[in-house]
Amino acid sequence: MPPTSGTAAQGQSGKESTPHRRYDPDRRGSISDAALDVIAEHGVAGTTYRKIAAAAGVPLGSLTYHFESLDEILQEAFTKLANHTADGFEAAMAEAGNAAQARAAVVRLITGELLNDPRNMVLSYELYALAVRRPELRQVTDAWMARSRAAVGRFFDPATTIMLDALIEGLTMHRALSLAPMPRRTVEEAVNRIVGKP
Repeated sequence: MPPTSGTAAQGQSGKESTPHRRYDPDRRGSISDAALDVIAEHGVAGTTYRKIAAAAGVPLGSLTYHFESLDEILQEAFTKLANHTADGFEAAMAEAGNAAQARAAVVRLITGELLNDPRNMVLSYELYALAVRRPELRQVTDAWMARSRAAVGRFFDPATTIMLDALIEGLTMHRALSLAPMPRRTVEEAVNRIVGKP
């Protein structure tokens, strides 16, 4: 007599086979990456569990499995953004071998792609706005600023370093929002005025 369907479903060990969910060690990271994509497109106000899950290509339940709240997802996503930008900042300053080269590196940061990339800029402003409303997120911005200042501080005294850090932030924002962005030569002059021409 041919085996029944129940018998056919049994493995060689005689036990019924059950589907196993494949373990994805990168799923948490994929979710936070997707969250940044959603924030860039919809803003923090328009970011939801469903949109993040759809962007990540994961079940909705994966978000609540890996994260306790939407706020936790946002914090991890923005931490990833801050670390990415700080990594680029440190790499740019690491290429400088002296104060003159460091001044040139600061100018490149203000005028270059790292801080002026449209997506990164939108995400950064979303972080700033959220950190104003949620003080706990200032841990992310504080850590970001600390790394930036440490990179600049290899070449300049503490007071000058703070001024340059603020200048980088302010001029980058000014260039992003102005209909007539400040030309590079004016950026160079601003840096030289703070540092002091050699």
